[in-house]
Amino acid sequence: MNKESKERLKTAELAYLITKYPSVPIPMIPLTKYEDKTANGLTKCICEFLNYSKCQAERISTTGLFRNGKWTKGSGTKGSADISATIQGRSVKIEVKIGKDRQSEDQKKYQQSIEDCGGVYIIAKNFDDFVVWYDNFCIFVNK
Repeated sequence: MNKESKERLKTAELAYLITKYPSVPIPMIPLTKYEDKTANGLTKCICEFLNYSKCQAERISTTGLFRNGKWTKGSGTKGSADISATIQGRSVKIEVKIGKDRQSEDQKKYQQSIEDCGGVYIIAKNFDDFVVWYDNFCIFVNK
């Protein structure tokens, strides 16, 4: 994650925390240490950046539960994206892929179903590229 992207995320977080905790002096507000080197880290960066930027984003988990020594099937849609978001009033699904990780066939089918009905689907590989995409998307939607 480059310095500008990290600073933008921290600035958004600080602005959010100042409004959430107005009585806490700014120097006393602890900020999160963000990294995008892992899928969990990148997912957290994207979700929090969007939520701090007057968008809505939530992590989607389709993993089942481990019960009595066995995995039970989850109730989510097979191939569902890692993040479901609303940006500038548009439905956006974000799949997080780090390193050599690639989409499964179920994920490709899910992407096609989202795009067929006018939704937006992107694959995020790092936070810097996501921020560039986000800025371009917001410009495009506001034209």
